[in-house]
Amino acid sequence: MHSFSYVDGTLRCEGVDLGEIAERFGTPAYVYSSATIHSNYGRLDAALAPLDHLLCYAVKANSNLAILNLLSKLGSGFDIVSAGELFRVLKAGGRADRCTFAGVGKTREEIAFALREGVYSFNVESEGELTRINEVAGSLGLKAPVAIRVNPDVDAKTHKFISTGKSKNKFGIGIDRAAEVYQVAAGLPHLKIRGVQTHIGSQILEAAPFAEAAEKLAALVRDLKQAYDIEFFDFGGGIGIVYDEALESGSPAWWEVPGSSTQRITPEDYAAAIIPVLRPLGLRILFEPGRFLVGNAGALLSTVQYVKQTPAKTFTIIDAAMNDLIRPALYEGWHEIVPLRQSTNEKTVMDVVGPVCESGDFFAQDRPLAPLCPDDRVAVLSSGAYGFVMSSNYNSRPLLPEILVDGEKFHLARERQSLEDLVRGESIPE
Repeated sequence: MHSFSYVDGTLRCEGVDLGEIAERFGTPAYVYSSATIHSNYGRLDAALAPLDHLLCYAVKANSNLAILNLLSKLGSGFDIVSAGELFRVLKAGGRADRCTFAGVGKTREEIAFALREGVYSFNVESEGELTRINEVAGSLGLKAPVAIRVNPDVDAKTHKFISTGKSKNKFGIGIDRAAEVYQVAAGLPHLKIRGVQTHIGSQILEAAPFAEAAEKLAALVRDLKQAYDIEFFDFGGGIGIVYDEALESGSPAWWEVPGSSTQRITPEDYAAAIIPVLRPLGLRILFEPGRFLVGNAGALLSTVQYVKQTPAKTFTIIDAAMNDLIRPALYEGWHEIVPLRQSTNEKTVMDVVGPVCESGDFFAQDRPLAPLCPDDRVAVLSSGAYGFVMSSNYNSRPLLPEILVDGEKFHLARERQSLEDLVRGESIPE
């Protein structure tokens, strides 16, 4: 679900007119809905209620402090992949002992920082990492809690850049070698084996790959529980979201329409596929949702600068660019684009593009959209995940503001960078 809808012809986020936000903070700008995050967290948490479980939000999806603080208050743990993300969680009021530390390239400095802060567990990706964590923990006089990431060789049926559970991917230890690597871990004196972890990919739109991964790993997890008295099984994240939902005031989302031909995975589908396999394990089950919680909670507001007609195309040029939202350029990711003022049903086929000097700087290609004119404002929907967090200063463009809406109130969660900010920390040699 999301909380963006037209009311009296004006696009709103919860109770706030997005045109008002655009006027006050300028464009481009990111806007997030608190209600959407609350609803998505609650729905997933309820679906998984038959399990002893903990949701650990994947910070990489959206790491704004206001978002992290909101999720911490909801009771979320956190899935982190860097010392910087752990630092953000702590600044936002989260706890290190509710954080799992993932990632294939943890440095000694990051491991030491996480150990000093009391991280719940390291998700270990290689034997070399086991050795390094053991050495760092020994130097600090500590025992490091670890869970080895086991790669079940499951096809997640998602984009090749965000598939992580196949044997050809860089992540984890193959299921055929997992028991051997756990024996190595057990022989290292400064490690405490705490759990097992897996993650097969992102933006997965059907339940079958999750069920297959659970089935393939269940026997291994039972054996490891008996051998090492493990506490948890971290099942990762990956639940996909809807990027092409039609935006009509009062209309139900497609997953709420009986017999919908476009049905995709719901929290209930996900839970039904995995609970029968995971519940008999008798372990705490950790989940790492990211995109599912925040993806449809965000919109990127932008203003049309020019409409350029050529013999081949109509180009609508907006002030947002690929450096602000790279998903279309990187993954050919699809985002619904709608005007802030509802228009007629008339459509014009166009490319919606940004001002960056790259042909890959586009948000939509050959898309039938409502006709747009210079100074019209639009919202690029479902941009709450992997939007701002993947942005850059390419073309020396300042980073955008982020605004969090809560009912009829809104909060500036990040200021827009100034031109002076662009060169802060740089210097010219004498």
